[in-house]
Amino acid sequence: MRRVVITGLGALTPIGNNVNDFWEALQTGTSGARLITKFNTEKFKAKFACELKDFDVRDHFHVKEIRQYDEFSLYALHSVAEAVENAKIDFDLLNKNRIGVIWGSGNGGIQTFQNQMKEFCEGDGTPRFTPFFIPRILVDIAAGIISMKYGLRGVNFCPVSACATSNTALIEAFNHIKWNKADMIITGGSEAAINESAIGGFSSARALSTRNDSPETASRPFDVSRDGFVMGEGSGAIILEEYEHAKRRGADIIGEIVGGGMAADAHHLTGTHPEGEGAVLGMREAIREAGITAEDIDYINMHATSTPLGDKSELIAAERVFGKRSTLSISATKSMTGHLLGAAGAIEGIATILALKEEIVPPTINTLEIEPDYKDHYHFPLGKAEKKKMMYGMSNTFGFGGHIASVLFKKFEA
Repeated sequence: MRRVVITGLGALTPIGNNVNDFWEALQTGTSGARLITKFNTEKFKAKFACELKDFDVRDHFHVKEIRQYDEFSLYALHSVAEAVENAKIDFDLLNKNRIGVIWGSGNGGIQTFQNQMKEFCEGDGTPRFTPFFIPRILVDIAAGIISMKYGLRGVNFCPVSACATSNTALIEAFNHIKWNKADMIITGGSEAAINESAIGGFSSARALSTRNDSPETASRPFDVSRDGFVMGEGSGAIILEEYEHAKRRGADIIGEIVGGGMAADAHHLTGTHPEGEGAVLGMREAIREAGITAEDIDYINMHATSTPLGDKSELIAAERVFGKRSTLSISATKSMTGHLLGAAGAIEGIATILALKEEIVPPTINTLEIEPDYKDHYHFPLGKAEKKKMMYGMSNTFGFGGHIASVLFKKFEA
């Protein structure tokens, strides 16, 4: 089996607009939640989210690009540019036929769709849609735009599995390199869904926290007082590369991906299986593919969105896979970033990769009283990061529809 390594990272998040700032904020336990500025929330139950800070697309993109692309695509381009720069890639020196893009999003151009339909419905019935309306809203379009920017002619598509999307993209990229169908793939996910449609829809589904008096402390995974997730936005880019290909071009290798597991809860439209059936299958498959045992896992970045049922079912699944292990570190970085939906797996994957590389476990913030049946099962760093020697880390993501995707990373060893 061809070895697949990580050579580039890019991040645009509510707590940092690049990888270094994002990683620093994770270590210091910074919350990205604030009252929403993008629209009037007066009549909304949830009035806060994790918006990007000090980031205006007009400062980074030409007006032509802003006219053609939805923000989720612009966010993707921004994080990919950072990953390409950090990986020191000169595509003109490489075989572009063997380099692909597998990029995910759960909602695609939902902002464009909302704006254009609102204009149409409030008008006189004359369709005045922008000629870019269809390409702006397509969920797969970011993958195409990235490939066009760099001239990459390899595999190119967009998997969609709701909030498991970018982990699914990571696994697909891993598989294509492993199967010798590509030598390098740009993968990850982006989301720009802090708007009336998404906030209103998730509120109606009773999925969002309504702790409007204290947004910064609203996301509290595993805590007995958790009341829902906090919406986030942004993008995460990860460059995967075949090991020998990376060596030949003198790449700095950041980490390694060694396993991926996908499954389904086959249970409920929006809720996870109460016994974590799909999560158990996904985690076990990732471990099996890596050729290790559950005891070898040092750290898990949990999906843990801060919903009453979701967090509990994931802890139940963890106990079924790992038993009771006080040496297993578990954290939920969504407590800081909010839930980036289809982009969640990408930025949480970056967090896990850096945790292994730097041997630092990022904390869970805001959590004061962990579910009593599980508080002694595992080690939960709360409030601040901790140093720990680690070799293997797992990142879990689950999505509406019962989608499960678990990715297993390894600290790189030459």
